[in-house]
Amino acid sequence: MPTPTPEIWPVGSPLPQWRPPPIPDRIALLGNFCRLLPLDPQAHAPELFQALVQQADPRSWTYLPVECPAGFPEFQNWLQGRFNEATSRAYVIAGGTPARLLGTTSFLRIDPPHGVIEIGWVIFGPALQQTPAGTEAIYLQLKHAFELGYRRVEWKCDSLNAPSRSAALRYGFTFEGIFRQAIVTKGRNRDTAWYSLLDREWSNRHTAFVRWLAKENFDEQGRQRVSLAQLRE
Repeated sequence: MPTPTPEIWPVGSPLPQWRPPPIPDRIALLGNFCRLLPLDPQAHAPELFQALVQQADPRSWTYLPVECPAGFPEFQNWLQGRFNEATSRAYVIAGGTPARLLGTTSFLRIDPPHGVIEIGWVIFGPALQQTPAGTEAIYLQLKHAFELGYRRVEWKCDSLNAPSRSAALRYGFTFEGIFRQAIVTKGRNRDTAWYSLLDREWSNRHTAFVRWLAKENFDEQGRQRVSLAQLRE
């Protein structure tokens, strides 16, 4: 009888040059329309409270894991908690003329051994929504993550959060699926939508972001001439 051929089990591609990236430092990320500044809970709280609570629609907190703070002390405690998270880096988004604090964003679930990092806690005040500065804020984070050597950037949100899901696709993330009954938040079930952007996809996305953010892509009223999705194509 012939000798049975040993079964060969498939394995993933080798990564001989792989080195875990560093955890992002608490440094400012500078763009043309905005700046991302490391969160300072004491210094930034008053202006952020105005942008994200006093001037904002409370419904903008609907899909966040916390309710809209009822007052300034509660808001400041929430900011301090964000700052204290060991596996995250929180930023405030400064933009406009004169420069004001308009929103927040963070790196979450920072996992250097696997080269994975998440963008989350993205909260845009009214003055930041649907602006070049808002898009540039996410671009600056993506650019920083991939320059540090991360292989995968994740975006997760409540599956019912249509604006966040649309934003993920606009920024060039790929939809990966729904984690059903992923968590319980505010006493409710949450199914979580997962998106990702990989290092091998970044060159195309980077070029599109740079072209979209160029001054010549906006008319005299500040309206885009070509969309981000069109530039990726």
